Amino acid sequence: MKSQAGVWIDHREAVVVKLSDSGEEISHVESDAEKQPRRSSDRPTGSFEPLQQQSDDTLERKFKADLERFYNKVILKVKESKAILILGPGEAKTEFRKQLSSVSGAGTEISVETADRMTQPQIVAAVRQFFESC
Repeated sequence: MKSQAGVWIDHREAVVVKLSDSGEEISHVESDAEKQPRRSSDRPTGSFEPLQQQSDDTLERKFKADLERFYNKVILKVKESKAILILGPGEAKTEFRKQLSSVSGAGTEISVETADRMTQPQIVAAVRQFFESC
């Protein structure tokens, strides 16, 4: 069996399932990215002063940088795999695929499927089923 991996991913966490002849290895990666971080000036006390708030583009750049670090942590978990299945409910799966494609080797097969919130046993079963049908 060639090395295979499945990743269920959203912007908050990733569950990585690596399949091999000896069984499966499951790991979790948490994201530090906050979609709408609390601003220090969100407190109701004091007057509004524009200079006390970070601009929206600054917050968006920070969010994207946090996501990139998160995706790189997940890539480290699956970089040895020759076939990778990416599952997820939102746009994180396509963002992750794009970043993975830019660093993976030419022989790596990458597949993407939409999947809602799943438990760990459901993720393992979906990954096994996908690779058994290939």
